[in-house]
Amino acid sequence: MTESSQLTDPADDARDGVSLPPPRAPLSSWTWREIGYLLANFPLDVVAFVVLVVWLAAGLALSVTVVGVPLLATGLTACRQYGRLERARARSWLGVAVDEPSRLRPREHGFFGWLWTCLKDPVAWRHALFAFVRLPWGILTFAVVLVSLFVGWPVLPWLARWLSNVDRAMVRGLLSPSDELERRIAELESDRVAVTDTAAADLRRIERDLHDGAQARLVALAMGLGLAKEKLLEGRADESVAAMVDEAHGEVKLALQELRDLARGIHPAILTDRGLGPALASLAGRCTVPVTTSVDLAERPAAAIEGIVYFTVSELLQNVSKHSAARQASVEVWRSRDRLLLQVRDDGKGGARLDGGSGMAGLADRLGSVDGLFVLDSPAGGPTRVTAEVPWRPRPGERPEGGRGKGARGRR
Repeated sequence: MTESSQLTDPADDARDGVSLPPPRAPLSSWTWREIGYLLANFPLDVVAFVVLVVWLAAGLALSVTVVGVPLLATGLTACRQYGRLERARARSWLGVAVDEPSRLRPREHGFFGWLWTCLKDPVAWRHALFAFVRLPWGILTFAVVLVSLFVGWPVLPWLARWLSNVDRAMVRGLLSPSDELERRIAELESDRVAVTDTAAADLRRIERDLHDGAQARLVALAMGLGLAKEKLLEGRADESVAAMVDEAHGEVKLALQELRDLARGIHPAILTDRGLGPALASLAGRCTVPVTTSVDLAERPAAAIEGIVYFTVSELLQNVSKHSAARQASVEVWRSRDRLLLQVRDDGKGGARLDGGSGMAGLADRLGSVDGLFVLDSPAGGPTRVTAEVPWRPRPGERPEGGRGKGARGRR
């Protein structure tokens, strides 16, 4: 059945609270669909009810042991699958299009994280309630429709429509996402885990860079200066002391450069002082591929948004340098109402994927943590185009309105 036929079916009038017109034909194809759905309810509802009761009884009886609680969690996972089956059946037979609930995401890793998430899953419990209340309703509708098939032909189309409308209401009420708040909570919980993992990885990177880079150089510098000091105090200063001091001077310069690079990786000073335009132009200047930048912003967004955009561009330009084999690239940033948009393009070989190990998935998670979007378009042979957007969050004191305006532009 096509989407347009769903929209013109009388069932949609009931969905909107409009009184139902009489069927177009005494027994139309829609009426037969509804009759088939109502007759099939009885055996399916009996099976679902029996499984539900046995599962609950066994799970509660064994809850004092190590088996009961995992059994309850497994049953709730099965309830989600049962709800998916019933949504598909209602979609096919009744034309009821119900969104799928958010995917279950454990807040913590491991078995106990999965266990706790399953036990408090409101979607699965609503699906269990659906299986419980459907048995008496399924028996009633089966009996009414079966009798009407033999003795009530004049009223059968109306009965099938009214009874199936109750089923439509049940499906929408118990098998759909409860509300947008529930979906957003699940998404934000997942984003919080992703942000926590990203922050932990960044801290490990900073610790590794300090330990293996600047710290090691400073230790070597201290040892070299100590030896030079001993020779000076003992009056044995010669050319070797001058060489030690010269080497120490070189180590100091290298350590300072590494510390500058590390500070830039945490938060670049040019971004804080001058904003996205100069900061992105600086990134473009360090890329091995010629990059054109265009930043069209009348005002500066919040510091957190600037940082996310900066590090997203930094990661994308590193991918351009390492993997794209491109001859040129471009970076564009602009504002559209309450969103900040970013597009990075290159004329390279393409073939980039979110699961390709190039950090794209991490970028998508980082943007998702602030209610952003990340779209990758990279066919084999190129070009590659990454489009991202994040919410516009103004700095304190900025006017609530705003739009596109003059910004910094540059070219390497």
